[in-house]
Amino acid sequence: MVTPEKKSVDRSALLQSLPLREELRGQTPYGAPQLDVPIMLNVNETTYPVPDSVVDAVTAAVREAASGLNRYPDREFTDLREELAQYLNEDIARDLHGDAESSTAEPQLTAENIWAANGSNEIMQHILQAFAGPGRSVLSFPPTYSMYPLYARGTMSEYIAGARGADYVLEPEAVAAQIREHRPDVVLLCSPNNPTGTALSLDVVEAAYEAAAEGSAILVVDEAYGEFRQAGTPSALHLLPGRQRLIVSRTMSKAFALAGGRLGYLAAAPEIADALRLVRLPYHLSAVTQATSLAALRHREKLMENVERIKAQRDRIVQDLISMGLEPVSSDANFVFFGGLDDQHTAWQHLLDDGVLIRDVGIPGHLRVSAGTQEETSAFLDSLRRYVAEAR
Repeated sequence: MVTPEKKSVDRSALLQSLPLREELRGQTPYGAPQLDVPIMLNVNETTYPVPDSVVDAVTAAVREAASGLNRYPDREFTDLREELAQYLNEDIARDLHGDAESSTAEPQLTAENIWAANGSNEIMQHILQAFAGPGRSVLSFPPTYSMYPLYARGTMSEYIAGARGADYVLEPEAVAAQIREHRPDVVLLCSPNNPTGTALSLDVVEAAYEAAAEGSAILVVDEAYGEFRQAGTPSALHLLPGRQRLIVSRTMSKAFALAGGRLGYLAAAPEIADALRLVRLPYHLSAVTQATSLAALRHREKLMENVERIKAQRDRIVQDLISMGLEPVSSDANFVFFGGLDDQHTAWQHLLDDGVLIRDVGIPGHLRVSAGTQEETSAFLDSLRRYVAEAR
């Protein structure tokens, strides 16, 4: 049997013989290893299965939607946008008051502030299609989500790699200075950042926005892991009022255990959503996607129980890695980035030989591991502890 990897090697010469755009020649597609191993902690999925009650709700919703699949879906996905707005209002209220019930007392996001697409990847594609493109540029700050340069390439935008400080930190003055220097059309900030897991303080976002506004740039804060942030770490959602060119993006892939459902979304000024309507494909969110996402949102309390379990395992990983003499970065995400390894690939292979797959992100001496169930986390820690002992 020929695997996809083998096919890509065998057909590489044929691929290059096609009339590709020049910037695509010699490139490889995005993709993490998909291996058949007992414990997969490499792509930051929620490893807890979807609860039975949510499975039942999704099944019922999809069955109802199936009876109307002969018709196009709601192009404006109105019910979904309304539910997403309410969910984000609850998240803002938790930051301010410690509970979601106070959301009715605060300024509200409405459906007009919300846009959604097939995963946050399509959200980013829509943003760059609308505000970047040929002759325009996109700035982000590596190491960060490795898809950002690919979004730029796919929309024929220039990609600019900014610089981070020591320990991969972003300081307000440094971020603002680089935005003023490069004058990009779109700035992408990942918070919590992937792969480091570090969240941005709001003063960084504010400084970035002020600098971006001087050159009429759009500022995007990618909060794909926002639900996993530490207590006291506020969301950039608080900064939306009065900031027309600020976008905060989220996903249901992580906290909602809906990686297979493909639903990303954003909150911004209503005119941002109007701009994205200009570039979306017709009826881009299927009736099945809308039904699945709505059912999950309406059972969010059940799904968020696993978020708390994952956060506990993440914090456990950090403490155990410290006890091993390694160097984990304090994380606001559902994963931990850690250093202190003499040879990260040898460590990665040792774990894989033990049936544990984590992520080598290509940074010397560092690896990244997703927080899994208690049993999965124990297997990872036990294997790594053996490796560290043998290496010493």
